[in-house]
Amino acid sequence: MSHIGVDGYPRPQKEDEKISQDIKALFNNPAGKEVLRYLRSVTLDAVAGGGISDGELRHLEGQRFIVALIERRIKHAEKVESK
Repeated sequence: MSHIGVDGYPRPQKEDEKISQDIKALFNNPAGKEVLRYLRSVTLDAVAGGGISDGELRHLEGQRFIVALIERRIKHAEKVESK
């Protein structure tokens, strides 16, 4: 039976855990942390004004989703490691 992953896609649980662990390993060094901090600053921490178009807002929300997914994957890997 497939497990629903952190990203909402069905895959085996072990595969889902490995994806999270790989992402954590990628961002778990000084350079990776700085890259993630930068990505967060231009997406999740960005405030769009009232004059933003529908297309621009959709584009920004897609970017935010990806950065938030990376952060969720890192937290997921930490949870898996603490089992």
